[in-house]
Amino acid sequence: MTAGSFRFGDFTFDPAERLLRRGPERLDVSSRYLDALTLLLRDRGRLVTKDRFMDEVWRGVPVTDEALTQCIRTLRRELGDDAARPRFIETVPKHGYRFIGDAEWSGGGAKASAAIPSQAVRIVLRTAAAGGAGGAVAGIAGGLLYGLVMSRAPGDEIGTLSVLLVLSTLTTLIGLVGGLGVGAGIGAARLIPGDKWQATAGGGMLGGLATGAIARLLGLDGFALLFGHSPVAMTGAAEGALLGSALGLSAWIASRRGLDVRRGAAVGGLAGAIAGLLVPLLGGHLLGGSLNLLSQGFPDGRLRLDAIGSLVGEQGFGPISEALTATIEGGVFGLCFARALALGRRRTKAAG
Repeated sequence: MTAGSFRFGDFTFDPAERLLRRGPERLDVSSRYLDALTLLLRDRGRLVTKDRFMDEVWRGVPVTDEALTQCIRTLRRELGDDAARPRFIETVPKHGYRFIGDAEWSGGGAKASAAIPSQAVRIVLRTAAAGGAGGAVAGIAGGLLYGLVMSRAPGDEIGTLSVLLVLSTLTTLIGLVGGLGVGAGIGAARLIPGDKWQATAGGGMLGGLATGAIARLLGLDGFALLFGHSPVAMTGAAEGALLGSALGLSAWIASRRGLDVRRGAAVGGLAGAIAGLLVPLLGGHLLGGSLNLLSQGFPDGRLRLDAIGSLVGEQGFGPISEALTATIEGGVFGLCFARALALGRRRTKAAG
C-alpha cells in the first residue's frame, strides 16, 4: 500500500500504518473494520457491494450479513455518523454502502491498492472454481443431449454407449475449461476499483477468448481421436469472447442488484441464450454447429443431427436448427455458470 493518508472531516486515516485519528486522538478500531474503511475510502463516491466486502475484507471467511452490518455500525459510531442522516457512510439498501463525505488522499500520490496478492488470488480462484463447476455441468448436459440424438440412427459403426461416454467426457472438459476461464476473468475484474460493468464484461470476454482458443484445441484433438476427423471451423476464441462478455455482464447485474440464486441464474441463462443466438448469426459455431461440420466429413455415416432439423421443418441440420441449438447451448451454459457463481457467493456469506 502506498504511504499516505486520507483526510475527511476531523479524521485522518493512514491505511498502511493502520491508524485512524480524530484530531490528535487515536481511535481504537479492529483491523477488519479498518479494511472495510479502506475499501470505502478507496472507492469513495461509488457503491461498494456486499460481495466486495466479503471478498476483500473477510477474504472468504464464512460470515453472515449481520457481520457487515455490525462493521458499518461500529465505523459510524467511531466517526460520529448517523445512518438516517449520513455525513460519511451511506447505506444503499439491499446492495451495499457508499462513502459520500469529502475525502482527500495525501502522500504517495496513489490510492490504496485494490487487494493484497493473497486476497486477489483467493478471489480469482474461488470465482474460477465456481465457473468451472457450472461449465462442467453444462458440458455434461450438452454431451448427453447430442450423444442421444446422434445415436438414434441405425447402424453399428459407433456404439451408443461409446458415443455418449466419449462425447460427454469431451464436452464436459470443454465446458469446464470455458467456465474456469470466464470465471477467472470475472474474478480478476472484481479486483478493479469502481465495480463497473465494463470491467466485469471485459474480464469475462478475455477469459472466454483465451479458453475458447484452448477449448478449440481440445475439441479438434478430441474429435480427431474419436472420429478420425475434426471440423476446422469449430467453435473457438471468438465464440468464447462473445459468450464470456455476456456472462460477465450478467454477473455484474446479479451482484449490483443483489439478486438471489434463482434470479441470478435466470439472468445468466438469458444472457447466455442471447449470446448463443448471436454466434451463428455472426457466422460462428457452438457445439451443435461444430458437430454438424464434423458430420459433413462422414456423408455415409450415422454421425447426423438430422433429427433436430426435422423438428423445425428443415432437411438436415440447417440454419434454423443451428440457431435454435446455439440459443439453447448458450442458455444452459449461462444458467449453470451463473447459478454456480451465485451459490459460491451465498456459501461464502453463509455462517459456518
